[in-house]
Amino acid sequence: MPGRRLTGVPLSAPGVPDLPPELAGPVPVALARAVRDLPRTDALPGGVLYEPKWDGYRLVIVRTGGTTRLWSRQGRDLTARFPDVVAAAVGQVPAGTVVDGEVVVWNGERLDFGLLQRRMVTPPSRIDALVARFPASYVAFDLLARGGTDLRGRPLRERRVELAALAQRWAPPMQLSPATADPDEARQWSTDFRAAGVEGLVAKGAGTRYAPGRREWVKVKSWETTEVVAGGVIGPIERPGQLVAGRYRHGELVVVGRTSPLSPAQAAELAAVLRPAGLEHPWPDRIGAGRFGGGRLSVPLTRVVPDVVVEVSADAALQAGIFRHPLRYVRVRPDLQPSDLDELA
Repeated sequence: MPGRRLTGVPLSAPGVPDLPPELAGPVPVALARAVRDLPRTDALPGGVLYEPKWDGYRLVIVRTGGTTRLWSRQGRDLTARFPDVVAAAVGQVPAGTVVDGEVVVWNGERLDFGLLQRRMVTPPSRIDALVARFPASYVAFDLLARGGTDLRGRPLRERRVELAALAQRWAPPMQLSPATADPDEARQWSTDFRAAGVEGLVAKGAGTRYAPGRREWVKVKSWETTEVVAGGVIGPIERPGQLVAGRYRHGELVVVGRTSPLSPAQAAELAAVLRPAGLEHPWPDRIGAGRFGGGRLSVPLTRVVPDVVVEVSADAALQAGIFRHPLRYVRVRPDLQPSDLDELA
């Protein structure tokens, strides 16, 4: 649920345990590597704990004896961008504590990554208005220090017990991420939480220490098939390298994503049904090489007649109907027309 901002609380509390210098911030974080399949319960040291993979920003809360700071995975100080999380941390997290987790923003019943991005670009004078309208929530999944003591050398199962005890007194926007040792329950989470924008699952060894900068955790994304309109390709129409996907919004064809590189068989299947578009095609002749078709670099776009429907596989990372991560090509759908697809809101 969306968090509620706490106000009128001082940012420091003198005379409490301080932190070791390496945990005073910025704090290097443990990382995860992507895998296709969910690990078995005995695949990681000490057994496996499964958690939801939240669609937000990695954020470490550092409560020293004199300050409260929020640090990003890249080591940026984001304290001023999330005053609602800072206020909650001051009120609910004791000094001498370091918490690892994810900051998210809810928009109705779904996580909204775009609203998180707005926090990064909104002028400081307007942050309070954005916070009031779209408050953030903080989902904690690890405890790196408590009472000024570095806990990173302890196994995850012990850190998790300490974190759960700390979280018993929390109220929104501070929340404890669920965890389970049951892979069936985890798979059910992946299915049930997908509609809310949860991207999949993270698996961690219950007997492992916290390993900054190392990819000892694994993540498995939740994928679901959907249909898109073939609006263009990267490369020649006879040998497309990637499909540029479109959907209609109020009658206008808009770019919603692109696939990962096509295999030779996929390229041949797609090329057999594509036709070059005329001047009436609404898309430009070049498209950005970055996410969402943006970025400074661009590549030529081969526009095609938008009358072919393609089935793709997508993860749950959406922003205003746009797929933030590459799609996986599945097949052409000759049984469908673009008019059969729902329009974007």
